[in-house]
Amino acid sequence: MDFPFIEKQISKKIFLREFKRDVVSDELIWHMDREDRYVKVVSGKGWELQLDNKLPEIMIEGKIYFIPSYTYHRVIKGDTNLIVEIEKK
Repeated sequence: MDFPFIEKQISKKIFLREFKRDVVSDELIWHMDREDRYVKVVSGKGWELQLDNKLPEIMIEGKIYFIPSYTYHRVIKGDTNLIVEIEKK
């Protein structure tokens, strides 16, 4: 399965992901994960995070977002590349 990002494992539970600014929006699908996740925005402008039954939220550099396990969510394409650090619990 191809993913719309490039991922590098930093440690056992920490991953660095990069979404390119020219990613096709249709590839950024709703999905859920089996574990809680903390997502820290390293860099990126104009990207949004949307959790199930919530309005999209602008992703801000340096901010950490919590995504509970088994919660549908997606990212919405922004203006630049998006780099996030993901900690899987």
